[in-house]
Amino acid sequence: MEAPICIRPAILADVGIICRIIERSIRFGCALDHRNDLLIVNDWIRQQSADSLSAWLADPHFYLNIALLADKPVGVGMAQRSGDIVLCYVQPESFRRGAGRALMNDLQGWLRVRGLHHVHLNSTRTGEAFYRHLGYRASEPPLMHKGLQILPMCKSLPLSG
Repeated sequence: MEAPICIRPAILADVGIICRIIERSIRFGCALDHRNDLLIVNDWIRQQSADSLSAWLADPHFYLNIALLADKPVGVGMAQRSGDIVLCYVQPESFRRGAGRALMNDLQGWLRVRGLHHVHLNSTRTGEAFYRHLGYRASEPPLMHKGLQILPMCKSLPLSG
């Protein structure tokens, strides 16, 4: 039987592993999106730099969480107090093992506790089926951003639970 996924808030000491999770997820898990174009890949990774992550961790308007499988970090997520899920990345070898769902449930719970009833995110083509499975729906037509097709999506949060 597989070990359960544990979610905890990220801390400053996690920045290095978070950067590695994001980079691996983008490079190897999102090839459909970037088509192995190194300019797109490097720009995408640069947007989630260690400096940016450190600043987000210090900002109370952001919440970063980390998923652990058998005490090994396998995923990271981030929400903004405004109701936006800003990122959700899982190590490719941990895809389809529950880490992404657990990260998203925790982020949505953090937003719900803050009184939000609607969540927004921008999905890549790689993530679209995952987010639809979690109840998200397209809120606008797809758009192109820095060489990537982005689909704005939203979801209503239940009032409890």
